Amino acid sequence: MAGLLDRERIVARPGFNRWLVPPAGLAIHLSIGSAYGFSVFWLPLNRAIGITAPTPCPAEFGFLQTLFASGCDWKVSWLNIMYQLFFVFLGLSAAVFGGWLERAGPRKAGVAAAFCWGGGLMISALGIYLHQIILLWLGAGVIGGAGLGLGYISPVSTLIKWFPDRRGMATGMAIMGFGGGAMIGAPLADMLMRHFATPTSVGAWETFTALGAIYFVAMLAGAFAYRVPPPNWRPAGWAPKASSSGMITHRNVHLRDAWRTPQFWLLWTILWMNVSAGIGVIGMASPMLQEVFGGRLIGVPGSFAELTLEQKAAVATIGAAFAGLLSLFNIAGRIFWASLSDRLGRKPTYFIFFSLGFVLYALAPTAGAAGQVALFVGLFCIILTMYGGGFATIPAYLADMFGTQFVGAIHGRLLTAWSMAAILGPILVTRIREAQLERGVPAAAAYNTTMYILAGLLVIGFVANLLVRPVAERWYMTEGDTGPASHRRASPGGSA
Repeated sequence: MAGLLDRERIVARPGFNRWLVPPAGLAIHLSIGSAYGFSVFWLPLNRAIGITAPTPCPAEFGFLQTLFASGCDWKVSWLNIMYQLFFVFLGLSAAVFGGWLERAGPRKAGVAAAFCWGGGLMISALGIYLHQIILLWLGAGVIGGAGLGLGYISPVSTLIKWFPDRRGMATGMAIMGFGGGAMIGAPLADMLMRHFATPTSVGAWETFTALGAIYFVAMLAGAFAYRVPPPNWRPAGWAPKASSSGMITHRNVHLRDAWRTPQFWLLWTILWMNVSAGIGVIGMASPMLQEVFGGRLIGVPGSFAELTLEQKAAVATIGAAFAGLLSLFNIAGRIFWASLSDRLGRKPTYFIFFSLGFVLYALAPTAGAAGQVALFVGLFCIILTMYGGGFATIPAYLADMFGTQFVGAIHGRLLTAWSMAAILGPILVTRIREAQLERGVPAAAAYNTTMYILAGLLVIGFVANLLVRPVAERWYMTEGDTGPASHRRASPGGSA
Protein backbone atom coordinates (compact mmCIF):
# COMPACT_ATOMS: atom_id res chain seq x y z
CA MET A 1 0.00 0.00 0.00
CA ALA A 2 2.89 2.37 0.77
CA GLY A 3 4.30 1.84 -2.73
CA LEU A 4 0.92 2.61 -4.24
CA LEU A 5 0.93 6.00 -2.53
CA ASP A 6 4.55 6.95 -3.26
CA ARG A 7 5.25 10.07 -5.28
CA GLU A 8 7.29 8.06 -7.78
CA ARG A 9 4.18 6.07 -8.70
CA ILE A 10 2.30 9.16 -9.87
CA VAL A 11 4.88 10.87 -12.13
CA ALA A 12 3.09 11.37 -15.44
CA ARG A 13 4.30 9.55 -18.54
CA PRO A 14 5.17 11.43 -21.75
CA GLY A 15 2.06 12.66 -23.57
CA PHE A 16 -0.08 12.86 -20.43
CA ASN A 17 -2.93 15.38 -20.74
CA ARG A 18 -2.47 17.95 -17.96
CA TRP A 19 -6.20 18.82 -18.10
CA LEU A 20 -6.96 15.49 -16.41
CA VAL A 21 -5.43 16.75 -13.15
CA PRO A 22 -7.90 19.53 -12.20
CA PRO A 23 -10.87 17.12 -11.81
CA ALA A 24 -8.84 15.13 -9.24
CA GLY A 25 -8.36 18.23 -7.11
CA LEU A 26 -11.99 19.20 -7.67
CA ALA A 27 -13.25 15.88 -6.24
CA ILE A 28 -11.34 16.48 -3.02
CA HIS A 29 -12.15 20.18 -2.74
CA LEU A 30 -15.86 19.73 -3.33
CA SER A 31 -15.87 17.24 -0.46
CA ILE A 32 -13.94 19.31 2.08
CA GLY A 33 -15.59 22.52 0.85
CA SER A 34 -18.87 21.28 2.29
CA ALA A 35 -17.51 22.74 5.55
CA TYR A 36 -18.66 26.13 4.26
CA GLY A 37 -22.26 24.94 4.27
CA PHE A 38 -22.35 23.74 7.87
CA SER A 39 -24.43 26.73 8.92
CA VAL A 40 -27.48 24.67 7.84
CA PHE A 41 -26.82 22.47 10.90
CA TRP A 42 -26.75 25.24 13.52
CA LEU A 43 -30.47 25.84 14.03
CA PRO A 44 -31.47 22.12 13.92
CA LEU A 45 -28.67 21.25 16.37
CA ASN A 46 -29.75 24.22 18.50
CA ARG A 47 -32.97 22.24 19.16
CA ALA A 48 -31.59 18.68 19.01
CA ILE A 49 -33.13 17.96 22.45
CA GLY A 50 -36.23 20.15 22.30
CA ILE A 51 -36.93 19.18 18.63
CA THR A 52 -39.50 21.97 18.10
CA ALA A 53 -37.71 24.64 20.19
CA PRO A 54 -34.39 24.87 22.07
CA THR A 55 -34.31 23.42 25.57
CA PRO A 56 -32.02 25.74 27.58
CA CYS A 57 -29.75 24.48 30.31
CA PRO A 58 -30.73 25.39 33.89
CA ALA A 59 -29.48 28.82 34.93
CA GLU A 60 -27.55 27.37 37.88
CA PHE A 61 -25.39 25.18 35.61
CA GLY A 62 -21.74 26.19 35.51
CA PHE A 63 -19.54 26.00 32.43
CA LEU A 64 -18.48 22.37 32.88
CA GLN A 65 -21.99 21.22 33.72
CA THR A 66 -23.27 22.92 30.58
CA LEU A 67 -20.40 21.52 28.52
CA PHE A 68 -21.15 17.90 29.39
CA ALA A 69 -24.94 18.20 29.80
CA SER A 70 -26.89 15.76 27.65
CA GLY A 71 -30.38 17.01 28.49
CA CYS A 72 -30.30 20.60 27.22
CA ASP A 73 -29.54 22.20 23.88
CA TRP A 74 -26.35 23.84 22.64
CA LYS A 75 -26.10 27.55 21.86
CA VAL A 76 -25.40 28.51 18.25
CA SER A 77 -22.17 30.20 19.38
CA TRP A 78 -21.01 26.87 20.84
CA LEU A 79 -21.85 25.04 17.65
CA ASN A 80 -19.98 27.69 15.68
CA ILE A 81 -16.81 26.73 17.56
CA MET A 82 -16.75 23.61 15.37
CA TYR A 83 -16.75 25.89 12.33
CA GLN A 84 -13.87 27.89 13.80
CA LEU A 85 -11.92 24.71 14.52
CA PHE A 86 -12.33 23.65 10.88
CA PHE A 87 -10.21 26.52 9.70
CA VAL A 88 -7.87 26.82 12.68
CA PHE A 89 -6.71 23.24 12.11
CA LEU A 90 -6.86 23.65 8.34
CA GLY A 91 -4.21 26.35 8.58
CA LEU A 92 -2.16 24.56 11.23
CA SER A 93 -2.10 21.22 9.39
CA ALA A 94 -1.30 22.94 6.07
CA ALA A 95 1.62 24.74 7.72
CA VAL A 96 2.94 21.63 9.49
CA PHE A 97 2.53 19.19 6.59
CA GLY A 98 3.22 21.50 3.62
CA GLY A 99 6.88 20.50 3.39
CA TRP A 100 5.99 16.83 3.80
CA LEU A 101 3.47 17.08 0.96
CA GLU A 102 6.16 18.40 -1.42
CA ARG A 103 8.23 15.29 -0.65
CA ALA A 104 5.46 12.68 -0.36
CA GLY A 105 3.26 13.89 -3.22
CA PRO A 106 -0.41 14.82 -3.48
CA ARG A 107 -1.79 11.26 -3.57
CA LYS A 108 -0.55 10.35 -0.11
CA ALA A 109 -1.80 13.68 1.26
CA GLY A 110 -5.19 13.20 -0.41
CA VAL A 111 -5.65 9.74 1.11
CA ALA A 112 -4.74 11.06 4.57
CA ALA A 113 -7.23 13.90 4.08
CA ALA A 114 -10.00 11.43 3.19
CA PHE A 115 -9.50 9.45 6.39
CA CYS A 116 -9.41 12.61 8.53
CA TRP A 117 -12.44 14.37 7.01
CA GLY A 118 -14.67 11.31 6.58
CA GLY A 119 -13.66 9.87 9.95
CA GLY A 120 -14.03 13.21 11.69
CA LEU A 121 -17.62 13.57 10.50
CA MET A 122 -18.45 10.11 11.83
CA ILE A 123 -16.97 10.95 15.23
CA SER A 124 -19.14 14.07 15.26
CA ALA A 125 -22.15 11.91 14.40
CA LEU A 126 -21.45 9.94 17.56
CA GLY A 127 -21.19 13.22 19.47
CA ILE A 128 -24.63 14.30 18.26
CA TYR A 129 -26.10 10.88 19.10
CA LEU A 130 -24.65 11.01 22.65
CA HIS A 131 -25.24 14.79 22.82
CA GLN A 132 -21.63 15.53 23.76
CA ILE A 133 -20.41 18.65 22.01
CA ILE A 134 -16.76 17.87 22.73
CA LEU A 135 -17.01 15.00 20.25
CA LEU A 136 -18.29 17.43 17.61
CA TRP A 137 -15.36 19.72 18.26
CA LEU A 138 -12.84 16.85 18.27
CA GLY A 139 -14.30 14.94 15.32
CA ALA A 140 -15.23 17.38 12.57
CA GLY A 141 -13.41 20.34 14.16
CA VAL A 142 -9.94 19.02 15.03
CA ILE A 143 -9.55 15.77 13.07
CA GLY A 144 -11.73 16.93 10.21
CA GLY A 145 -9.94 20.29 10.19
CA ALA A 146 -6.61 18.52 9.74
CA GLY A 147 -8.18 16.72 6.77
CA LEU A 148 -9.28 20.07 5.37
CA GLY A 149 -5.70 21.35 5.48
CA LEU A 150 -4.19 18.28 3.84
CA GLY A 151 -6.90 18.17 1.19
CA TYR A 152 -6.75 21.90 0.54
CA ILE A 153 -3.04 22.12 -0.29
CA SER A 154 -2.78 18.75 -2.06
CA PRO A 155 -3.51 20.06 -5.60
CA VAL A 156 -2.12 23.62 -5.40
CA SER A 157 1.60 23.05 -5.97
CA THR A 158 0.84 20.27 -8.45
CA LEU A 159 -1.37 22.43 -10.66
CA ILE A 160 0.98 25.42 -10.54
CA LYS A 161 3.71 23.11 -11.87
CA TRP A 162 1.35 21.75 -14.56
CA PHE A 163 0.27 25.27 -15.61
CA PRO A 164 3.29 27.61 -15.28
CA ASP A 165 1.88 29.58 -18.21
CA ARG A 166 -1.40 30.30 -16.38
CA ARG A 167 -0.67 30.49 -12.66
CA GLY A 168 -3.79 32.36 -11.69
CA MET A 169 -6.10 30.09 -13.65
CA ALA A 170 -4.29 27.04 -12.28
CA THR A 171 -4.73 28.06 -8.66
CA GLY A 172 -8.35 29.01 -9.41
CA MET A 173 -8.97 25.50 -10.75
CA ALA A 174 -7.06 23.97 -7.85
CA ILE A 175 -9.26 25.38 -5.12
CA MET A 176 -12.48 26.46 -6.80
CA GLY A 177 -14.11 23.27 -5.58
CA PHE A 178 -13.56 24.30 -1.97
CA GLY A 179 -15.72 27.34 -2.55
CA GLY A 180 -18.34 25.24 -4.31
CA GLY A 181 -18.57 22.51 -1.70
CA ALA A 182 -21.44 24.19 0.12
CA MET A 183 -23.35 24.53 -3.15
CA ILE A 184 -23.73 20.75 -3.08
CA GLY A 185 -23.18 20.03 0.61
CA ALA A 186 -25.67 22.50 2.13
CA PRO A 187 -28.74 21.36 0.10
CA LEU A 188 -27.64 17.73 0.45
CA ALA A 189 -27.36 18.08 4.24
CA ASP A 190 -30.77 19.79 4.42
CA MET A 191 -32.34 17.05 2.29
CA LEU A 192 -30.77 14.27 4.37
CA MET A 193 -31.88 15.86 7.66
CA ARG A 194 -35.44 16.06 6.34
CA HIS A 195 -35.23 12.42 5.25
CA PHE A 196 -33.89 11.19 8.59
CA ALA A 197 -35.97 13.49 10.84
CA THR A 198 -38.46 11.84 13.21
CA PRO A 199 -40.60 13.13 16.10
CA THR A 200 -37.65 12.39 18.40
CA SER A 201 -34.71 13.37 16.18
CA VAL A 202 -33.80 16.31 13.93
CA GLY A 203 -31.92 13.83 11.69
CA ALA A 204 -28.48 15.41 12.25
CA TRP A 205 -26.41 12.45 13.46
CA GLU A 206 -27.65 10.25 10.64
CA THR A 207 -26.77 13.01 8.17
CA PHE A 208 -23.23 13.36 9.52
CA THR A 209 -22.73 9.61 9.15
CA ALA A 210 -23.97 9.55 5.56
CA LEU A 211 -21.90 12.57 4.56
CA GLY A 212 -18.77 11.08 6.12
CA ALA A 213 -19.12 7.97 3.97
CA ILE A 214 -19.93 9.89 0.77
CA TYR A 215 -17.03 12.31 1.12
CA PHE A 216 -14.56 9.56 2.04
CA VAL A 217 -15.23 7.68 -1.21
CA ALA A 218 -15.13 10.84 -3.37
CA MET A 219 -11.84 11.99 -1.84
CA LEU A 220 -10.16 8.61 -2.36
CA ALA A 221 -11.18 8.71 -6.02
CA GLY A 222 -9.62 12.16 -6.39
CA ALA A 223 -6.42 11.19 -4.57
CA PHE A 224 -5.77 8.19 -6.81
CA ALA A 225 -6.31 10.31 -9.94
CA TYR A 226 -3.46 12.73 -9.10
CA ARG A 227 -0.40 12.89 -11.36
CA VAL A 228 2.68 15.12 -11.03
CA PRO A 229 4.79 16.40 -13.96
CA PRO A 230 8.33 15.12 -14.56
CA PRO A 231 11.16 17.36 -13.25
CA ASN A 232 11.68 20.57 -15.27
CA TRP A 233 8.57 19.91 -17.37
CA ARG A 234 7.19 22.83 -19.43
CA PRO A 235 4.22 23.13 -21.79
CA ALA A 236 5.16 22.74 -25.44
CA GLY A 237 6.22 26.06 -26.97
CA TRP A 238 6.19 27.97 -23.68
CA ALA A 239 9.15 29.83 -22.19
CA PRO A 240 9.14 32.03 -19.07
CA LYS A 241 9.17 35.79 -19.65
CA ALA A 242 10.76 38.42 -17.44
CA SER A 243 8.47 40.85 -15.59
CA SER A 244 9.22 44.54 -16.20
CA SER A 245 7.85 45.46 -12.76
CA GLY A 246 9.83 42.82 -10.92
CA MET A 247 6.60 41.49 -9.35
CA ILE A 248 6.95 38.10 -11.06
CA THR A 249 10.12 36.07 -10.53
CA HIS A 250 11.31 32.91 -12.26
CA ARG A 251 13.81 32.19 -9.50
CA ASN A 252 13.11 30.58 -6.13
CA VAL A 253 13.22 31.50 -2.46
CA HIS A 254 13.77 28.59 -0.06
CA LEU A 255 10.90 27.56 2.21
CA ARG A 256 12.97 28.30 5.31
CA ASP A 257 13.66 31.84 4.09
CA ALA A 258 10.29 32.85 2.67
CA TRP A 259 8.72 33.48 6.08
CA ARG A 260 11.64 35.79 7.00
CA THR A 261 10.76 38.27 4.26
CA PRO A 262 8.37 41.24 4.71
CA GLN A 263 6.54 40.09 1.58
CA PHE A 264 5.43 36.89 3.30
CA TRP A 265 3.94 38.76 6.25
CA LEU A 266 2.27 41.37 4.08
CA LEU A 267 0.64 38.60 2.04
CA TRP A 268 -0.25 36.87 5.33
CA THR A 269 -2.02 40.04 6.48
CA ILE A 270 -3.78 40.41 3.13
CA LEU A 271 -5.17 36.88 3.39
CA TRP A 272 -6.05 37.31 7.08
CA MET A 273 -8.10 40.45 6.49
CA ASN A 274 -9.82 39.18 3.34
CA VAL A 275 -10.77 35.88 4.96
CA SER A 276 -11.79 37.38 8.32
CA ALA A 277 -14.26 39.64 6.56
CA GLY A 278 -15.89 36.79 4.67
CA ILE A 279 -15.59 33.68 6.82
CA GLY A 280 -17.83 34.88 9.63
CA VAL A 281 -20.57 35.81 7.18
CA ILE A 282 -20.44 32.59 5.21
CA GLY A 283 -20.43 30.58 8.44
CA MET A 284 -23.65 32.28 9.57
CA ALA A 285 -25.19 32.81 6.12
CA SER A 286 -28.26 30.64 6.63
CA PRO A 287 -29.35 31.94 10.09
CA MET A 288 -28.40 35.51 9.16
CA LEU A 289 -30.79 35.62 6.21
CA GLN A 290 -33.54 33.99 8.26
CA GLU A 291 -33.19 36.40 11.18
CA VAL A 292 -32.75 39.57 9.12
CA PHE A 293 -35.84 39.01 6.94
CA GLY A 294 -37.94 36.44 8.86
CA GLY A 295 -41.39 35.91 7.34
CA ARG A 296 -40.69 38.22 4.39
CA LEU A 297 -38.75 35.36 2.83
CA ILE A 298 -42.00 33.41 2.40
CA GLY A 299 -44.38 36.34 2.01
CA VAL A 300 -45.82 36.45 5.53
CA PRO A 301 -45.48 39.15 8.23
CA GLY A 302 -43.48 38.69 11.41
CA SER A 303 -39.95 38.10 12.59
CA PHE A 304 -38.31 34.68 12.54
CA ALA A 305 -39.14 34.09 16.23
CA GLU A 306 -42.84 34.72 15.54
CA LEU A 307 -43.17 32.10 12.79
CA THR A 308 -44.79 28.71 13.23
CA LEU A 309 -42.73 25.52 13.11
CA GLU A 310 -43.83 24.85 9.53
CA GLN A 311 -43.00 28.40 8.47
CA LYS A 312 -39.59 28.16 10.12
CA ALA A 313 -38.93 24.98 8.16
CA ALA A 314 -39.80 26.76 4.92
CA VAL A 315 -37.57 29.71 5.85
CA ALA A 316 -34.76 27.30 6.78
CA THR A 317 -34.93 25.78 3.30
CA ILE A 318 -34.50 29.26 1.82
CA GLY A 319 -31.59 29.84 4.20
CA ALA A 320 -29.95 26.63 2.98
CA ALA A 321 -30.52 27.74 -0.61
CA PHE A 322 -28.87 31.09 0.23
CA ALA A 323 -25.82 29.26 1.60
CA GLY A 324 -25.73 27.21 -1.58
CA LEU A 325 -26.07 30.32 -3.75
CA LEU A 326 -23.18 31.99 -1.92
CA SER A 327 -21.18 28.83 -2.54
CA LEU A 328 -21.91 29.12 -6.27
CA PHE A 329 -20.55 32.67 -6.34
CA ASN A 330 -17.65 31.64 -4.14
CA ILE A 331 -16.60 29.00 -6.66
CA ALA A 332 -17.22 31.28 -9.66
CA GLY A 333 -15.13 34.01 -8.07
CA ARG A 334 -12.21 31.67 -7.57
CA ILE A 335 -11.80 30.85 -11.24
CA PHE A 336 -12.93 34.30 -12.51
CA TRP A 337 -10.76 36.54 -10.35
CA ALA A 338 -7.74 34.22 -10.35
CA SER A 339 -7.82 34.00 -14.16
CA LEU A 340 -8.34 37.78 -14.43
CA SER A 341 -5.30 38.30 -12.19
CA ASP A 342 -3.16 36.72 -14.95
CA ARG A 343 -4.04 39.81 -17.00
CA LEU A 344 -4.39 42.52 -14.35
CA GLY A 345 -1.64 41.36 -11.99
CA ARG A 346 -2.12 40.09 -8.44
CA LYS A 347 -1.64 43.43 -6.69
CA PRO A 348 -4.27 45.36 -8.72
CA THR A 349 -6.69 42.45 -8.28
CA TYR A 350 -6.44 42.68 -4.49
CA PHE A 351 -6.95 46.45 -4.67
CA ILE A 352 -10.31 45.71 -6.31
CA PHE A 353 -11.19 43.17 -3.59
CA PHE A 354 -10.55 45.57 -0.73
CA SER A 355 -12.02 48.73 -2.31
CA LEU A 356 -15.23 47.23 -3.69
CA GLY A 357 -15.63 44.95 -0.66
CA PHE A 358 -15.54 47.93 1.71
CA VAL A 359 -18.44 49.58 -0.14
CA LEU A 360 -20.54 46.39 -0.26
CA TYR A 361 -20.17 45.54 3.44
CA ALA A 362 -21.10 49.10 4.38
CA LEU A 363 -24.26 48.90 2.25
CA ALA A 364 -25.50 45.58 3.68
CA PRO A 365 -27.20 47.01 6.82
CA THR A 366 -29.08 49.54 4.69
CA ALA A 367 -30.35 46.79 2.38
CA GLY A 368 -31.49 44.72 5.37
CA ALA A 369 -33.26 47.61 7.08
CA ALA A 370 -35.08 48.48 3.83
CA GLY A 371 -36.30 44.90 3.47
CA GLN A 372 -34.59 44.56 0.09
CA VAL A 373 -33.99 40.81 -0.01
CA ALA A 374 -32.72 40.78 -3.61
CA LEU A 375 -30.26 43.62 -2.97
CA PHE A 376 -29.04 42.04 0.28
CA VAL A 377 -28.48 38.69 -1.43
CA GLY A 378 -26.81 40.39 -4.40
CA LEU A 379 -24.36 42.28 -2.20
CA PHE A 380 -23.21 39.11 -0.50
CA CYS A 381 -23.01 37.18 -3.77
CA ILE A 382 -20.52 39.76 -5.09
CA ILE A 383 -18.66 39.78 -1.76
CA LEU A 384 -18.32 36.02 -1.93
CA THR A 385 -16.81 36.14 -5.43
CA MET A 386 -14.02 38.30 -4.02
CA TYR A 387 -13.71 36.18 -0.90
CA GLY A 388 -13.20 33.12 -3.07
CA GLY A 389 -11.06 35.06 -5.52
CA GLY A 390 -8.75 36.08 -2.69
CA PHE A 391 -8.15 32.45 -1.79
CA ALA A 392 -7.54 31.42 -5.40
CA THR A 393 -5.22 34.31 -6.24
CA ILE A 394 -2.95 34.11 -3.19
CA PRO A 395 -1.02 30.97 -4.32
CA ALA A 396 -0.25 32.69 -7.65
CA TYR A 397 0.82 35.81 -5.74
CA LEU A 398 3.18 33.60 -3.71
CA ALA A 399 4.54 31.94 -6.85
CA ASP A 400 5.13 35.39 -8.35
CA MET A 401 7.03 36.51 -5.25
CA PHE A 402 8.91 33.34 -4.23
CA GLY A 403 8.99 31.07 -7.29
CA THR A 404 7.35 27.67 -7.79
CA GLN A 405 9.83 25.23 -6.20
CA PHE A 406 8.46 25.55 -2.66
CA VAL A 407 5.16 27.29 -3.37
CA GLY A 408 3.03 24.47 -1.96
CA ALA A 409 4.85 24.48 1.37
CA ILE A 410 4.99 28.29 1.54
CA HIS A 411 1.26 28.37 0.80
CA GLY A 412 0.71 25.91 3.62
CA ARG A 413 2.47 28.21 6.08
CA LEU A 414 0.58 31.23 4.81
CA LEU A 415 -2.69 29.45 5.55
CA THR A 416 -2.08 30.04 9.25
CA ALA A 417 -3.66 33.40 8.39
CA TRP A 418 -6.82 31.41 7.68
CA SER A 419 -6.53 29.88 11.15
CA MET A 420 -6.42 33.35 12.68
CA ALA A 421 -9.31 34.48 10.49
CA ALA A 422 -11.32 31.47 11.65
CA ILE A 423 -11.06 32.84 15.18
CA LEU A 424 -11.61 36.51 14.41
CA GLY A 425 -14.36 36.38 11.77
CA PRO A 426 -16.87 34.07 13.49
CA ILE A 427 -16.31 35.80 16.84
CA LEU A 428 -17.16 39.16 15.28
CA VAL A 429 -20.37 37.76 13.81
CA THR A 430 -21.67 35.42 16.52
CA ARG A 431 -20.51 37.16 19.69
CA ILE A 432 -21.55 40.64 18.60
CA ARG A 433 -24.89 39.18 17.44
CA GLU A 434 -25.50 37.64 20.87
CA ALA A 435 -24.38 40.83 22.64
CA GLN A 436 -26.79 42.85 20.52
CA LEU A 437 -29.65 40.47 21.23
CA GLU A 438 -28.94 40.62 24.97
CA ARG A 439 -29.16 44.42 24.78
CA GLY A 440 -32.62 44.09 23.26
CA VAL A 441 -31.64 44.84 19.64
CA PRO A 442 -34.08 43.10 17.24
CA ALA A 443 -32.63 40.03 15.52
CA ALA A 444 -33.08 41.72 12.15
CA ALA A 445 -30.60 44.45 13.17
CA ALA A 446 -28.19 42.35 15.22
CA TYR A 447 -25.65 42.06 12.40
CA ASN A 448 -25.36 45.77 11.48
CA THR A 449 -22.43 46.68 13.73
CA THR A 450 -20.53 43.63 12.56
CA MET A 451 -20.87 44.62 8.90
CA TYR A 452 -19.23 48.00 9.57
CA ILE A 453 -16.38 46.34 11.49
CA LEU A 454 -15.79 43.88 8.65
CA ALA A 455 -15.60 46.79 6.22
CA GLY A 456 -12.88 48.27 8.44
CA LEU A 457 -10.83 45.07 8.21
CA LEU A 458 -10.66 45.51 4.44
CA VAL A 459 -9.00 48.90 4.90
CA ILE A 460 -6.15 47.15 6.74
CA GLY A 461 -5.85 44.66 3.87
CA PHE A 462 -5.74 47.52 1.36
CA VAL A 463 -2.78 49.11 3.16
CA ALA A 464 -0.90 45.78 3.40
CA ASN A 465 -1.33 45.19 -0.34
CA LEU A 466 -0.11 48.72 -1.04
CA LEU A 467 3.17 47.94 0.76
CA VAL A 468 4.03 44.78 -1.23
CA ARG A 469 7.30 45.12 -3.21
CA PRO A 470 9.52 42.60 -5.09
CA VAL A 471 11.59 40.26 -2.92
CA ALA A 472 15.13 41.50 -2.27
CA GLU A 473 17.97 39.84 -4.17
CA ARG A 474 19.60 38.38 -1.06
CA TRP A 475 16.75 35.90 -0.52
CA TYR A 476 16.91 34.10 -3.87
CA MET A 477 18.58 30.73 -4.21
CA THR A 478 21.60 30.65 -6.51
CA GLU A 479 21.93 28.38 -9.55
CA GLY A 480 22.17 24.76 -8.41
CA ASP A 481 21.87 25.72 -4.76
CA THR A 482 19.44 23.81 -2.52
CA GLY A 483 20.13 25.52 0.80
CA PRO A 484 18.37 28.49 2.36
CA ALA A 485 19.81 31.98 2.03
CA SER A 486 20.17 32.12 5.82
CA HIS A 487 23.01 29.55 5.44
CA ARG A 488 24.80 31.69 2.85
CA ARG A 489 26.41 35.11 2.95
CA ALA A 490 23.96 37.82 1.94
CA SER A 491 24.66 39.76 -1.25
CA PRO A 492 26.53 43.03 -0.63
CA GLY A 493 24.08 45.78 -0.01
CA GLY A 494 21.23 43.27 0.24
CA SER A 495 18.18 44.44 2.13
CA ALA A 496 15.17 42.84 3.71
